[in-house]
Amino acid sequence: MLLIFVLGYVCIALEHVVFVNKSATALLLGCIMWVCVAASLPSNTFVYTQFMEHQALQPDSTFLLWLTQLYLPKHLGETAEILFFLIGAMTIVELIDSHRGFSFITNRIATTKKTLLIWIICVCSFFLSAVLDNMTTTIVMVALIRKLIGDQKDKWLFAGMVVVAANAGGAWSPIGDVTTIMLWLAGKVTSISIMSSTFVASFVSMLVPLIILSFRLKGVVCRPEMQAAIYPTSIPVWQSKLILLAGVGLMLFVPVFKSLTHLPPYLGMLGGLGILWVLTDVMHRKNHDRKEYHSVIAMIKKIDTPCVLFFLGILMAVEALQAFGHLNLLSNTLDAIPLDEPEKYYAITSVIGVLSSIIDNVPLVAGAMGMYDFPQNHYFWEFLAYTAGTGGSILIIGSAAGVAAMGMERINFIWYLKKISLLAFAGYISGAAVYILQHTVGG
Repeated sequence: MLLIFVLGYVCIALEHVVFVNKSATALLLGCIMWVCVAASLPSNTFVYTQFMEHQALQPDSTFLLWLTQLYLPKHLGETAEILFFLIGAMTIVELIDSHRGFSFITNRIATTKKTLLIWIICVCSFFLSAVLDNMTTTIVMVALIRKLIGDQKDKWLFAGMVVVAANAGGAWSPIGDVTTIMLWLAGKVTSISIMSSTFVASFVSMLVPLIILSFRLKGVVCRPEMQAAIYPTSIPVWQSKLILLAGVGLMLFVPVFKSLTHLPPYLGMLGGLGILWVLTDVMHRKNHDRKEYHSVIAMIKKIDTPCVLFFLGILMAVEALQAFGHLNLLSNTLDAIPLDEPEKYYAITSVIGVLSSIIDNVPLVAGAMGMYDFPQNHYFWEFLAYTAGTGGSILIIGSAAGVAAMGMERINFIWYLKKISLLAFAGYISGAAVYILQHTVGG
């Protein structure tokens, strides 16, 4: 399974060489990995133990029945939550864009100087991600970049830095990233503690790549040509403002919805989409042309379906590794590092951060939460939030934000590896050093 997983990742990375779309490779990879899980009994002790625990409750259950009706649906459900969230967020962004809502923002960004523009975009992404989340922030900011920058390579560079900034911004907020949400809801950290302890480190992890890049960037960006012909109908200004405010407001309400109801974020995002759907249907009820081109139905047809399928395939492949026991074995291996506290746990969390650029950080953090029983607000949990949140920026497929940007802008894996990965790694190491120094000096 590990060999298949590595080969699949290589094919995804070399998409432009093998001439096979990464979404096709990811779907095939996810399917083959779960076939391997199905064929594993009784050779796999990890899977066999879980099956026997279930059989103790239901003696008549067979392995395949348990696998297809309970085990696989459980892992598919965790993946589906991310997919539904992604679909809802992408549709809302497309709806705002079709109503020309983003023009009120882009018209106020007058500068075309690359250095100043990338600072504005990254700082906005950093703070927006803390109150929204890294994936939604990336979707919104990439949509803005499309309005501000015409050249493809410049768009890739700015989108890559948005991924770095959004992941950094999500790491210091209890609602900014899936892993920080997990740690917060499990009572491992409190909101005040995680914000105060990791803010500086997270900001440094964005600041260092920005400073390095500022010495390289020269000249100005070329604004894209206006393409008014895409939508043959005109939108009144008040409707553009209303959809912008409603769309952004409903996305910002998702973390509040989760805090109030304790329900998964995707329900809040889909609920927000439902509200916008009703609003636009009522708003355009007397104008059939506007309803045809600016309805939610039209936007659903426009969202990047291959990107969603890529998410599905790659996440299901990682879920198969978790189901098979590879991530459990990894956790036990890390725990055997022969160092004393705190050096040992700094090393473990640092490795988890780097691995999160390859393997989804959710199962890695879940494994760490199951292995260790440190008290609330222990430095291990705080540092884990930082490393798992920012480490995914090292590779473009290492975070939900990166995969979203990759799908929206067709960013090449190898290009990101050459242009952004070293910058992200420099920021990751710098932020980690700052956190360790803070903890050491502060006691």
